[in-house]
Amino acid sequence: MRGRDKLLETIEGKPLLRRQAEAALASGCRVIVALPPGSPRQAALDDLSATIVTVRDAAEGMGATLRTAALFVARHAPDQAMVVLLPDVPGIGPFDIKTVVARFDAEGGDTPVRATDTTGRPGTPLIVPPRLVPRFTELTGDDGGRSVLKGETVVTVALSGDRATRDLDTPEDWEAWRRETGLGA
Repeated sequence: MRGRDKLLETIEGKPLLRRQAEAALASGCRVIVALPPGSPRQAALDDLSATIVTVRDAAEGMGATLRTAALFVARHAPDQAMVVLLPDVPGIGPFDIKTVVARFDAEGGDTPVRATDTTGRPGTPLIVPPRLVPRFTELTGDDGGRSVLKGETVVTVALSGDRATRDLDTPEDWEAWRRETGLGA
């Protein structure tokens, strides 16, 4: 992002991180946001009913972030599933989250369920059943949970287009996405 923070890029006047936290809240989920210590991202969440947990080893990668969130879930809601929603995938809204949660519930609550794009490429959200949350507490490096899901039957929900998989990592990605969606800063 050439020095810019992609999670603080604005969409219709809101930082992306806030927008995605609001989408999760609107879907009925309890929201836990894992942030590095002293992160300026926290200000984007002011006045939201989201729980902020500190990722002390954030430089390690996505595994550390997911591990921190999973530790919180395992300690405070061990009988609950964990919904993983990556905030840099701005196409996901409350309806998408509810759709994936409904499929998880329909499957009986013991099978991982994840969104895909229309080509079948895995995306977000991912719902982790309570039995797998402890394994997420052991993630390391930049593992986004692939090691935990290996060998598991994962039920998929195809969302239209690429909204479950399109992350915005560069200014050019942002510019193209804004052009295509008409959603400005």
